[in-house]
Amino acid sequence: MLQDPKRYTVTAALPYTNGPIHIGHLAGVYVPSDIYSRYLRLQGKDVAFICGSDEHGVAISMKAKKEGITPQQVIDKYHTIIKQSFEDFGISFDNYSRTSAKVHHETASEFFRKLYDEGKFIEEVTEQLYDEEAHQFLADRFVTGTCPKCGNEEAYGDQCERCGSSLNATDLINPKSTITGSKPVLKETKHWFLPLDQYDTFLREWILEGHKNEWKPNVFGQVKSWLDDGLKPRAVTRDLDWGIPVPVDGAEGKVLYVWFDAPIGYISSTKEWAQREGKDWEPYWKSNDTKLVHFIGKDNIVFHCVIFPAMLKAEGTYILPDNVPANEFLNLEGNKLSTSKNWAVWLHEYLEDFPGKQDVLRYALTSNAPETKDNDFTWKDFQARNNNELVAIFGNFINRVVVLSNKYYNGVIPAPNEFSDVDEATLTEMRAYPAVIASSVERYRFREALSELMNLARLGNKYLADEEPWKMVKENPARVQTQMYVALQIAAALSVLSEPFLPFTAAKLKSMLNLADGELAWNDITLKEDLIKAGHQIGQAELLFAKIEDEEIQKQVEKLEATKTANNAANKTVEPQKETITFEDFAKMDIRTGTILEAEKMPKANKLLVLKVDTGIDVRTIVSGIAESFKPEDIIGKRVSVLVNLAPRALRGVESQGMILMTQNAEGKLVFINPDADGVGNGEMIS
Repeated sequence: MLQDPKRYTVTAALPYTNGPIHIGHLAGVYVPSDIYSRYLRLQGKDVAFICGSDEHGVAISMKAKKEGITPQQVIDKYHTIIKQSFEDFGISFDNYSRTSAKVHHETASEFFRKLYDEGKFIEEVTEQLYDEEAHQFLADRFVTGTCPKCGNEEAYGDQCERCGSSLNATDLINPKSTITGSKPVLKETKHWFLPLDQYDTFLREWILEGHKNEWKPNVFGQVKSWLDDGLKPRAVTRDLDWGIPVPVDGAEGKVLYVWFDAPIGYISSTKEWAQREGKDWEPYWKSNDTKLVHFIGKDNIVFHCVIFPAMLKAEGTYILPDNVPANEFLNLEGNKLSTSKNWAVWLHEYLEDFPGKQDVLRYALTSNAPETKDNDFTWKDFQARNNNELVAIFGNFINRVVVLSNKYYNGVIPAPNEFSDVDEATLTEMRAYPAVIASSVERYRFREALSELMNLARLGNKYLADEEPWKMVKENPARVQTQMYVALQIAAALSVLSEPFLPFTAAKLKSMLNLADGELAWNDITLKEDLIKAGHQIGQAELLFAKIEDEEIQKQVEKLEATKTANNAANKTVEPQKETITFEDFAKMDIRTGTILEAEKMPKANKLLVLKVDTGIDVRTIVSGIAESFKPEDIIGKRVSVLVNLAPRALRGVESQGMILMTQNAEGKLVFINPDADGVGNGEMIS
């Protein structure tokens, strides 16, 4: 780990421009990286916080074909949406670029060309999977099949998401094209490979020995697994028509593999930023006193911890990442987030439903961040964290302080009198929080850091609750001056320490306290005698957070339920037609309309109901396996269709004389096939 770096280069995974951003992206990568970068700036550090849109690859081409537009139109559309979402949620990138930019094409081409000229690649003619229906070679992500290591039947051509193994598309058993669904064939093509196996010793020394005590166990474990499996040469070019052309002769119709060109996007984005700001970009990528940190999700670990470092090592002039604090996945209401299935909370839609509540989502996602294991986002938990923590603890303390200061002193900070032991202890504890929170942030434990921030708000609440200035004000106004002064110091501390986590709240709080942005730095909380001086005029109180009602949450739950229903309907497989029968076969069935007169559960049977049904011919007993779907009292009087000439059958000692006709809806729920039309009496035949 680099001690006391001169500057920091912080990168956040380049989002892929084939759709908008959802809460999984925010929780896994962008809020953690933003917390870290904002914290560093408050410490007075030199920081380049870098990101941009990842705009190449076959997925863009296929989306363009599907929507009947050009790839450029696809990336322009989603780049705009994604960039706006980041701005809306206060993700404070120093530069947000895009891999379609000229500076990126030039940087990636130069990088490839240098490695090519120095003989760092292997040139091979290999057999690759080819979709004969689509007339194209298949990128790894457009091949699925059975993982040869764990048997997962839905493994991708580059990686199995069940066991984490790194794969080549040709490794898959029973491969299938996701474009046409057909079985691909092998076809010869020439490509350039990065011989990863030649970097095995370097990677083992750098990661397994050099970073075994610092990197997160999930990252270290994945890297060790890949290395133990044995590294193989990896193609860095692809047969595609969308991307950066391979800059060598004889490579027509080929582009740089998106996972070769995308991480170089961090470098080109830094160049773009440096040129705009009048800086030299090279120290941020080539100086040994720079700390490089990659924030990513767990599905990108292999690219940032094996492939990209091997590329940098091969190039020879770049520094390597000091840490890659990858997060696990965030699930939504018990199910995996899915862009294709619309099982997500989209950021732009969230702001339509919860305007002005960016920090509430940032808080909920950080509190429940999947730092070491997959976690689950639920709307009920979101509501509870807002109402029970942000409103009841943080917001309550600030509101009390500002309201009482305006009530007692017209918003002018009172001069303190003699400090009691409680006052001294409270201020001493407050001054310790910057170091406590910093320790957690610098170890990438953002949940822990946020918890400590809330403990500072709890300290303020406890101080006011114990001191009770509203009771003391008449009998000892001099004491209340000191109490309010102490409470206001805590409020000022919160306005600074909350900024990495809750930037909009911090800005609002500074405005209330009449503090200029940047007036207080992180370490001022510990070192300054007065964070907010006596005689300073503050503003009026306004609520930092508002309670979220049950109805608002229910609306979100219903939206997801509607999505689930739509997905079930879309994915429902229709049973194939049964063997053909004659009309005479059908005519043998006597189906009548009927009404359920009585219904009760079959003793000691979870699935069976015993029904009395008026068939128009008679009233008969029918045993039906619908008890798990219907309560007996809810179906009395229900109109039904009955197969009346089915041979009687004894079920648990009760003779069943017929069958009720049922089907299932998209959710798999049983539904009666019933004659609802007026004037249809019991006993009418269905033909």
